Formats: sequence, C-alpha cells, structure tokens
Amino acid sequence: MNVTPYGFGSAPIGNLYSALPDDEAAAAIDAAWDAGIRYFDTAPHYGLGLSERRIGAALRGRPREEYVVSTKVGRLLEPSTGGGRDDQGFDVPATHRRVWDFSRDGVRRSLEESLERLGLDSVDIALIHDPDAHSKEALSEAYPALAELRAQGVVKAIGAGMNQTRMLCDLVRETDIDVVLLAGRYSLLDRSGEEELLPLCLDRGVTVFVGGVFNSGLLATHDPRGTYDYAPAPADLLERAREMARVCERHGVTLPQAALAFPLRHPAVASVIVGMRSAEEVEQNMALTDRVVPEDLWAELLAV
Repeated sequence: MNVTPYGFGSAPIGNLYSALPDDEAAAAIDAAWDAGIRYFDTAPHYGLGLSERRIGAALRGRPREEYVVSTKVGRLLEPSTGGGRDDQGFDVPATHRRVWDFSRDGVRRSLEESLERLGLDSVDIALIHDPDAHSKEALSEAYPALAELRAQGVVKAIGAGMNQTRMLCDLVRETDIDVVLLAGRYSLLDRSGEEELLPLCLDRGVTVFVGGVFNSGLLATHDPRGTYDYAPAPADLLERAREMARVCERHGVTLPQAALAFPLRHPAVASVIVGMRSAEEVEQNMALTDRVVPEDLWAELLAV
C-alpha cells in the first residue's frame, strides 16, 4: 500500500467535540498537503458525513493519482427529524442517525453514499469500522461484500479499523484483507498491538496503519496531563507518561515527538494517522516528524 508515513485523520474536522468553520477545516487539509501528506482517512461516522464532505471539497481539483483516501462502512446515516445536536461527540445538527449495518446491501449503500459525499467515483481503501459487537456479520457479510467491490475495482484495498486487537487478528487469519487500522493499541503507553497482531500482519503481508498515538491527549504535550482513551487519565498512567517525558527531555526530544516516531519503527507499520483540526496543529506535528530521534532514546524510554 503506497501511502505517506503520516496520514491526516479527519475526525476533528468532522467537528469532533467542537464546531469548526469550513475555511479552517479546509486550511488544515491544505496545510497537510503542503507538508507532504497524501493519505487522508475519513468515515461517515465523523460528523454525520461532514468530514467526508470537507475532505472531498478540499481535495477537489488536486491530481487524483497523487493522494490516497480511506473511508469506512458499518454505520449507515438515516435521516432524522428529531432535531437537536448529535449525541456521539460531534458538534453537528442531528439531521441523521447512525444505524449499524454490516450486511452486503448495507456495505454497498454506505460506500455509494460516501462516494457521493466525497465527490469521487472510487476510494482507495474501504475499512469495516468498529465491528466489535458484530463479529459474525463482519466476517460473513461485510468482508465478502468488500472483497466483491475490490474485485470490481470500486476500491483498491479493503480491511478493518478498530481499537482492539483480538478481532483484527481473526480477520487477518480468516480473510484476505489488505490492511488494518489499529487505534490506540500501538503507542508508547499501550504496546499490546505488537504482541500478536503486528507479527501476524507481517507474516501475512497485511499493511498496518496506526492511529491514536497520543492516546487521545496524554502523550500530546511536553507536560502530560488530561485524557487517556477519551477519559480522565488514571494516576499511574499519568505518572508513567511524565516519566517518559523526563526521559525524552534528557535525550533532547519531546514526548509528542517520540509518540509520533515510535510506531514507524515496526516493519509492519506503513503509516501513522494523526487527527488534526487546524493548520497550526498540522504544522506543529509535521515539524516534530522532521526532527531526528536519537536511537539511544528507545531502550530507556520503552523500559518505563
């Protein structure tokens, strides 16, 4: 899979947690492009389609062969007349509701609607999204549907995106997927992905994308504080992160810099997807990736 080492995670420009004007979202995508990012990951779930619409609008007019887009299936967006605001973390009007659907028809409909929002006639990668409570349907219905679409050339590659390793391992063993997107389980604080999934992917020739490298915030600052996996950070993890920050400082590195660099050390990992909501965030993160991380940092840091 030919993707850039860092990808643009577009949940934030779907108004994750707080609303973002269209021009600021477009500026973030433009900054990513200017920084050399050519992989853009989105999903219907992100802002009830807002993320897909913004990605499509910002990439329109750019050479199609120069960028890679992934989107996801598993949640259909059904019109809703209830009014109010979305209740799943995105600051958007509740014009639609999400309906879980991993059936063949649901997968095909989801992808067709994503293509319409993106303004594209094909996507490069289609991922089964968060099938945690739908393992049977993911294996028996969603995967065959995506394999059929891959054979037809509607998508180039197929896979699954989750924040757990067990089901991803099952999919890698039992199907012919091309890629997995592992969120939050291969970071400086949680390396569970390397126990089974990453070696398995390497053995089976499955490409790995890693998301959630900051574990929702704890590793995103030089002075760790705040959230871990979208909840207040437990005291023991907070102290562990602060010790990691002290180790990094001794080696002339910041904790966010190390968090961004760490996953790409594994030969199975092709890209790190970073959620970013502003041009400033893009520029700050990409500046960190340009700095050299000394090799002697890793042994001390990973022992914390």
